[in-house]
Amino acid sequence: MVKLILCIDRDNDIGDKAGESSPVIGREKNLITARNLGIADPEDSDINTLYAGVKLYDQMVEEHIDVELITLAGDRKVGLISDQKIADQFDDILQKYNVDSTIMVSDGAEDESILPIIESRCKVDGVQRVIVKQSENLESTYYILKTAFNDPKISHTFFVPIGLAALIYSLFLFKGDPKYALAAIGSAIGAYMLYRGFGLDDSIVEFRLKIEKSITSSRLSFITYSIAVILILIGTTMGIVSFWEYYSRPDFFVGLIILIMIFINMSIWWYIIAGWIAIVGRMIDLHIEGKSAKGYYAYLFFLFSFGLLLWGASTFILSITPSVKEYSISSETGSNLLVLTIVGAIIISLIGIWISTRTSDAFPKTV
Repeated sequence: MVKLILCIDRDNDIGDKAGESSPVIGREKNLITARNLGIADPEDSDINTLYAGVKLYDQMVEEHIDVELITLAGDRKVGLISDQKIADQFDDILQKYNVDSTIMVSDGAEDESILPIIESRCKVDGVQRVIVKQSENLESTYYILKTAFNDPKISHTFFVPIGLAALIYSLFLFKGDPKYALAAIGSAIGAYMLYRGFGLDDSIVEFRLKIEKSITSSRLSFITYSIAVILILIGTTMGIVSFWEYYSRPDFFVGLIILIMIFINMSIWWYIIAGWIAIVGRMIDLHIEGKSAKGYYAYLFFLFSFGLLLWGASTFILSITPSVKEYSISSETGSNLLVLTIVGAIIISLIGIWISTRTSDAFPKTV
């Protein structure tokens, strides 16, 4: 029976930075991995985890304990993907070795979150956390903060909302109307959080890359993407004009929710048409290349259903707002319209699902 010293690198720094494949088995291989990781990134805390595992291995060998040192690494996408990789590697280790128990070595709570997976497969005798000693002076604190703020994930998460709040408050203060600053700040930060939460930043980057690719390859989608951008700008301009028309009225303020509904109602169909044109251009390019465009049919219907829902909801809310004269329909008519748009959106979505599963491509996929 062998006892395992298990070093955990949940985010796979040893693979991404040092180019080492996991699992790393044995004292010498772990020393080489620690050295390579130290050369690639001297500030990585996983270096200390590997050296701590080597030290613990040497101590147990001196005590004549049958022990093996193994490092398991996960994936850069920390979560289910990385944990599954570690679990699969550990299962392979258990099949290879007659394991009695394990001692886990980690550099913090993130790596230790894998502990239940290890415990479900083998007895764990203990967990050794490696804490790096460093002087607690102003210079080291400044360095830690500087390193953290240089991380794009931290800077985008904290600096952008704070910057938005400061900028919006300054603009309202300069205008001499700070009483609406709090509402505007909340709206801007909320929109930014939704933007990051729904991954729209990744979608925009992907959209930019598609445009660059379509330019270099002389595809039709470049024209359709350009048209889509123009329509989005037109829709946004019309929405902002209507928004500002009601916001700047000196006699009354309709409220932030109503202003947002006005913006949506005026701009949503421009956005939907822009999306349709971009998708159709992409589908045509795929057909020309002889590739499958079957999945894009559902996007067309889902996009229309989404626009219909937003338009119906915004129209209903504006219909029950007497201060917005352009929507002077009765609340009963507005509620009936909302029900019809919901039913219509569901039916259109179901049609899109049916067509995407039944329609065969006009152009067969080339091999």
